[in-house]
Amino acid sequence: MLSKNQIKLITSLKQKKYRQQHGFFVVEGIKTINELLQSYFELHALYTTETFNIDAKREVLISKTDLKRISFLTTPNTALAIFKIPESKPIYEKGLIVALDALRDPGNLGTIIRLCDWFGIKDLVCSHETVDCFNPKVIQASMGSISRVNISYVNLEKFLKDQTIPVFGAFMTGENVYQKILSENGVLVMGNEANGISKNIETIITEKISIPRFGEVQATESLNVATATAVLLSEFRRGS
Repeated sequence: MLSKNQIKLITSLKQKKYRQQHGFFVVEGIKTINELLQSYFELHALYTTETFNIDAKREVLISKTDLKRISFLTTPNTALAIFKIPESKPIYEKGLIVALDALRDPGNLGTIIRLCDWFGIKDLVCSHETVDCFNPKVIQASMGSISRVNISYVNLEKFLKDQTIPVFGAFMTGENVYQKILSENGVLVMGNEANGISKNIETIITEKISIPRFGEVQATESLNVATATAVLLSEFRRGS
């Protein structure tokens, strides 16, 4: 049986201010929970309808009704875990880094985290205006990859100005990425879903690149930012 305090804590973690206040975030689903249990992330509590056979002090067996009360999903997925938000790590600043300029959609961020994991990107750098990576929807979309990508929130303008490696930016009017020689070391900046890369960040970009349209009508305004990130990362890795 869940206590009122447990329910209050769990449901509060849907909001960023309470995640920061308590230092916890929520993970749902057996697959993602198992991946994080095998990572450096520290488990605080696990609420499940089926035992995981872990430390009994942190595993709480609950009913499906109780799980539905605390779940952030329309259809709860067997288990919900609370993990401690880890301390931030230094940015490696070698190889290819992905930087996000004010991304707002949790699904896009979660997908980009997974793409970074797939393409071997160690560091994902986010502006302070970018959605919180511990948002439950981000965690859901990242599917465990959040434990394998170092995510940092920084003053993006200052971070980019301090770089000595090329700073690439995705633009509709940039150079055709399929015809460009891409560096193994650099920062790839992806912009906001609605407005693209902001004007102050644009002035710091040293290499503007784009994904050309091949459709006959060419009426599509732009690609989804996560889709564009996938195409560009594939090109960077193909070149290396």
